Amino acid sequence: MLSTFLSHQRKSFWRSRNRGGSIAAQVVLGFFMLYFLAVAVGVGFGMTIFLPKIFPNQDILKSFNGIILYYFALDFLMRLQLQELPTLSVIPYLHLRIPKSKIINFLNVKALFSAFNLWPFFLFFPFIFIEIADEYGAFATIMYVVSILSITVFNNYLILYIKRKSITNVLYSLGGLILIAVFAALEYYKIISLMSASDYVFRAIAERPYLGFGFTLATVAVFYINSNFLTSNLYIEELGSKQEKKVSTDYAFLNRFGKVGELAALELKLIIRHKRPRNSVLMGFIFLFYGFLFYKQPMIDSDSFGRMIFAAIFMTGISIITYGQFMFGWQSAHFDGLLTNKINPKDFIKAKFLLFTIASIVITLLASFYGFMSPKLLLLHLAAFLYNIGFGTVMVLYFATLNYKRLEINKSASFNWQGVGATQWILGFPFILLPILVYVPFGIMDKPYWGLFAVGLFGLINLLMRGFWVNFITKRFEQQRYKIAEGFRE
Repeated sequence: MLSTFLSHQRKSFWRSRNRGGSIAAQVVLGFFMLYFLAVAVGVGFGMTIFLPKIFPNQDILKSFNGIILYYFALDFLMRLQLQELPTLSVIPYLHLRIPKSKIINFLNVKALFSAFNLWPFFLFFPFIFIEIADEYGAFATIMYVVSILSITVFNNYLILYIKRKSITNVLYSLGGLILIAVFAALEYYKIISLMSASDYVFRAIAERPYLGFGFTLATVAVFYINSNFLTSNLYIEELGSKQEKKVSTDYAFLNRFGKVGELAALELKLIIRHKRPRNSVLMGFIFLFYGFLFYKQPMIDSDSFGRMIFAAIFMTGISIITYGQFMFGWQSAHFDGLLTNKINPKDFIKAKFLLFTIASIVITLLASFYGFMSPKLLLLHLAAFLYNIGFGTVMVLYFATLNYKRLEINKSASFNWQGVGATQWILGFPFILLPILVYVPFGIMDKPYWGLFAVGLFGLINLLMRGFWVNFITKRFEQQRYKIAEGFRE
């Protein structure tokens, strides 16, 4: 039955009228995945070099044990934002003599084909087979592998369960975000230490390897909970999503976001087909080399992040700044049509957030080549990335509600001052200065890594509050939309 489902999906893809755009999107995504895998391989094999530099005066095995659960905590957060539910149009199969268990098994298997499930292989396994095997022996090595694979699959199915439950009850998502915030606060105030807990757990597995099966049992439990939920809600869930879904977009990877994905796909088309927005986005790739002007080896060696954070914020958020400063103005020619169409303003705003997040992820991944200069720059970029997608996006969209200037999007962006006003100039100051102000107190106390942590935490907290910010910007947009429309008519 699995081969039958795969055959049907393959035929559906190749017979789709939008297969050209889907293929192009898959090729681009495949390129980025291969690039990121190459970075993961380099980090994995270079961990014996990186760990002593990042954690000086500390046993390398303790450092390695300490980062494992830390990694999976970040993995959980990233999955919460980026991993989507595996889709299969099940309604045509439900009236046939096909057991639900077959359909559910297909969805469960398909859920394993995620890039998030590949990273641990390349990040942790080289160190395990080089160092752990030499220190603790074969059985402990096997149980390290089993434990890491179990946690990977556990995160995979737990996220799917949480997202499926949140479809029917948003309190599950809210509760999950509150729980994450509580743990983050406990970690920040040193009430608990995830790194110490991780070292304790994996040191215990090294000494008593059979304890690693505890992660396996937890994984089996969450798998069955997820499967039972699907068994009880399969028809209702898929029917509901079918009613909400309109038509497939030209970018298949956005289909999973529903109406928000459709609106984001329309904006992507606008960017690709018109000169000025296209040039604004391409400018972000040019500024990727901006770091070579700011990242000097003496500054890196002395941990002078305060002097480099401007470049990190600028590079990882350049697409947000250059494109977002004219947000809503890109639709000025048809803004009245948007207001009269049956488009939920909240979905409209969510689509903007989605585009900003995707753009910032792509730019940050490309900027990871600075890690070859120093792994410290990866931490700097991570903090800047979290700030940009957490708070930078909010600031840009808020200022966009103050922009009433019409744009001609077919004209070149070079030396084109149309649409530029006081709003654009004011936006740049808080966008760049705020993370510097957050960092400065720690820089004065000679705590540069705490400064990076503070900037990243500030962004992460706002990222976890995205639902609140979406509602805030939506309300602001609804108050200003007729003023905006009036300005665009001039």
